[in-house]
Amino acid sequence: MELLSTGCIPLTMGGDHTITYPILQAIKAQRGRVGLVHVDAHPDVSDITLGAKINHGSPFRRALEEDLIDPHATFQIGLRGSCHAQDGNAWQINQGFRVVSAEECWHKSLVPLMEEVRAKMGDKPVYLSFDIDGIDPGFCPGTGTPEIGGLTTIQALEIVRGCRGLNLVGCDLVEVSPPYDFEGTTALTGANLLFEMLCALPGVTANK
Repeated sequence: MELLSTGCIPLTMGGDHTITYPILQAIKAQRGRVGLVHVDAHPDVSDITLGAKINHGSPFRRALEEDLIDPHATFQIGLRGSCHAQDGNAWQINQGFRVVSAEECWHKSLVPLMEEVRAKMGDKPVYLSFDIDGIDPGFCPGTGTPEIGGLTTIQALEIVRGCRGLNLVGCDLVEVSPPYDFEGTTALTGANLLFEMLCALPGVTANK
């Protein structure tokens, strides 16, 4: 919170997705609740995961309960899993989230989706949370809960670059697990996405 009071925009690396919760708490204290762009294979809205209410499977449930995020300006992109069905997302859809499953992203550019995101967000403060398992494990195997059928690295770039022009007040990249990243491809992708996030922050001038 002290850093935020200086005008700092946090760009945070994880670690598991639990880190997003306290970051959103600090941002709420300084800038109010935010819109959310959340890229992930999993919704992370469980009430209790592994017996705990604060866990990598629950940050956005806690964030919504504390009014840290605006449910009507929340996009979850890339959700999927074995036997995953859209009705498995009923809870967050009923709260007002816009859920875009991985299947909806197959074989297409996500530029139109990001146009929708920018139109919805306007000039409100927005937080970008990117779980590396949103990307297909064929590209990024180095994560703890991989799910096949995910986004491509090209689509990941479209999402992050599509955030340019938003009033980004923070970003994170989480769930990179080096012990599973035998060839270093996950780390390479993560490093590139972090650079792209830096380039998307307000006030950054892109090279033409």
